Amino acid sequence: MTPHFLTRTLDRSATIFLLIVAAVGILIPLSNLLLPADSPLQVPTYLMALFGKYVCYAILALSIDLIWGYCGILSLGHGAFFALGGYAMGMYLMRQIGSRGVYGNPILPDFMVFLNYKALPWYWYGFDMFWFAAAMVLIAPGILAFVFGWLTFRSRVSGVYLSIITQAMTYALLLAFFRNDFGFGGNNGLTDFKDILGFNVQADGTRAALFALSCLALIIGFLVCRAIVTSKLGKVLIAIRDAESRTRFLGYRVESYKLFVFTLSACMAGVAGALYVPQVGIINPGEFAPANSIEAVIWVAVGGRGTLVGAALGAVVVNYAKTVFTSGALAPYWLFMLGALFILVTLLLPKGIIGTFNAWSESRKASNSANADSAAAEDGVTKPHLAEKAS
Repeated sequence: MTPHFLTRTLDRSATIFLLIVAAVGILIPLSNLLLPADSPLQVPTYLMALFGKYVCYAILALSIDLIWGYCGILSLGHGAFFALGGYAMGMYLMRQIGSRGVYGNPILPDFMVFLNYKALPWYWYGFDMFWFAAAMVLIAPGILAFVFGWLTFRSRVSGVYLSIITQAMTYALLLAFFRNDFGFGGNNGLTDFKDILGFNVQADGTRAALFALSCLALIIGFLVCRAIVTSKLGKVLIAIRDAESRTRFLGYRVESYKLFVFTLSACMAGVAGALYVPQVGIINPGEFAPANSIEAVIWVAVGGRGTLVGAALGAVVVNYAKTVFTSGALAPYWLFMLGALFILVTLLLPKGIIGTFNAWSESRKASNSANADSAAAEDGVTKPHLAEKAS
C-alpha cells in the first residue's frame, strides 16, 4: 500500500510546526475579534499585523532555504522577488483608491497626478482586477527568476559569483524603482491603501483575514517545499548541492533542476511580498535593498539551513529580536548585533538552532542504543545471527 502523502513527507518536527502555525492562524484572529479589549488574552490589531509581517518573512525564509539549504544556490537578491510581488499587490491596492485620493482622480494614483502624468502607463493596465494582480504576483518574479536563472545556470555561474550577481540584480532594481519617471512612486513608493476586494484594509476583520491567509500560505509553502525535498527531485537537488560535477556526469541536466527550483523559490517570495504589503500598508524601493536580502539569508542560517522548520523559526526569532532591540537605546547598534549574531551562529552553531538540536537528538538516540546493546551483552543477550533469523 502506498503511504499517505502526509505520513510520507512529514516527520514529527514538521507535523508539530504545521499544527503550531495552524493554531496561531486560528486563535490569534479569533482573540482579536471576539475578546474584549480589556481582556488579557486579547491580541491587539497592531500586534496581529506585526505577527503577520513575521509570517510573511517566514515564507521568504522558506523560499531561500529551498534553494540554499537543498540545492546550494546562495541568493543574495531574493528581496527583489519579494519586492516585485509586493509591488504587484500594491498596484492593485492603488487602483482601488479611485477618486478617494488627495487629488480625486478616478484613474491616476496621487503620485502620478503630482508628477503630471497625462495617462496611466500601459504596465498599470489590468491591475484594477484582483485576479490579474494575483497572477502578476507569481508571473513578475517568476519571469525575472527564469530569465536570470537561464542565463546564469546555462553559463554555469555558481558559488560566490552567483551570489554577487544576484546582489547586483537587486541593486539595479533598487536604483530603477527610485526613479520618479519609472512609474512606481519613486522614493515614496505606494501607500495610502483603502480597500482590498471591497473590504477596508484597515478594519480589524480584514487584518484578521490577512493574518489567517498568511498562515495558510506558510503552511502550503512548507508542504510544497517538504514534498519536493523528500521526493526523488529533492535527492537530485541535494546531490547537486554536494557534488554538482558528479551529478552532471551521471547524466542529470543540472541546469534544468536549478532553474526549476530557483523559479519556484522566486514565486514563493513574491507571494510573501504580496501578503506583506496590505498588512504593513506601504511598499517602497527600500525593499530592494541588498541588505534586506542578506538579512534574510541570516534568518535561514540562524534557524538552520536545510531544515525548512529552522528557516521559518529563524525568520521569526531574528525579526522579533529586531523589533525589541530597535525600539530602545540599543537601536543604533542593531546592525552590529545582527552581524555578531551571524558570526556567533557560524562559529558555535554552524547547523543553526534546529540543525544543532537535530544533531544532538540523533547522537543521543545513538548513545542510548549503544548503551542498550552494551547492557544486553553484559546480560548474555545478543542479537540473533542471520542464520538463526532464517531458520
